[in-house]
Amino acid sequence: MLKAKDIMTREIHTVRIETGMEELAHMFIETGVNAMPVLTDVGELHGVVTETDLIAKDRPLHLPTVISLFDWVIYLESENKFREQVEKLTARTVGEICSTEVTTCSEETSVAEIAALMVEKKVHMIPVVDGKRLLGVVARLDIIRSMGL
Repeated sequence: MLKAKDIMTREIHTVRIETGMEELAHMFIETGVNAMPVLTDVGELHGVVTETDLIAKDRPLHLPTVISLFDWVIYLESENKFREQVEKLTARTVGEICSTEVTTCSEETSVAEIAALMVEKKVHMIPVVDGKRLLGVVARLDIIRSMGL
């Protein structure tokens, strides 16, 4: 049975938390990848940033729906969601737009389990880690290559 260590890409493009938006855009263009692991200053996995995260930074701000009743203002949507949108729109670094809730696997995770995780979590890349140390990534293309078609 194939495992992550058998198919993962070991030489990967990464970015740091403090990487700026313009540099990130250039990296996406130059590398041709659509997602990159985000590392801390000590090289530990912090999150993943995608082209979608960068594009979403330019989308229009959705103002929350409210009802005014006497002197009260009642939000019909989450204030936290609105706050998160504002933070992403005003972001200057990768650390402010990346996803930090990342689905990861170990070198010993089977390819079938990784494929199931990708489908279930709707992700295109899963970092392979040992603790918080990034060893490589398994992307959809790695799984397709492993099928030997």
